[in-house]
Amino acid sequence: MPITKSAKKAIRGSLRKKAFNDGRKKVMKELIKKIEKIAKKDKAEGLKMLSSAFQAIDKAAGKGVIKKNNAARKKARLSRLVK
Repeated sequence: MPITKSAKKAIRGSLRKKAFNDGRKKVMKELIKKIEKIAKKDKAEGLKMLSSAFQAIDKAAGKGVIKKNNAARKKARLSRLVK
């Protein structure tokens, strides 16, 4: 448990950041799963949703939730799946 005032404040900040990061990661994962499911049936529909998934992946990478090479790999695999 934190003792000093600054340590308590740091814990509050880290919890807030964790909530934002978890939300970004959840949105990204849901979009990826949705595209993977749709791409099996209708590739054209998956292609339409690709830009929103790319946007979510880029935001996660930009904020440091995932690393940039991880983001690039996810985008490459999604685009290969849809095409």
